Amino acid sequence: MAQGKLVLLLSVLAAATPAWASAERPMTAPPGTADTRYCMRVVATTGTLIEQTKCWTRDQWTKRGVDVDKDWPKEGIRTIG
Repeated sequence: MAQGKLVLLLSVLAAATPAWASAERPMTAPPGTADTRYCMRVVATTGTLIEQTKCWTRDQWTKRGVDVDKDWPKEGIRTIG
């Protein structure tokens, strides 16, 4: 009986976890000044599996063809400044 309750409890927690995780992620990049740098994951260099992170201002990301607001929810890590 206790084992069945434990399985039920763990099932409920596992089902609810994605809802908690999605509530924590912003849908767009946080607001900032012109000097705020947005750190995001970038594609690793060929031949390496090490994840790379770049921190640039919105203007610098735009010049590289990146829409910070669109890519922030999946690639954003933190802001500086």
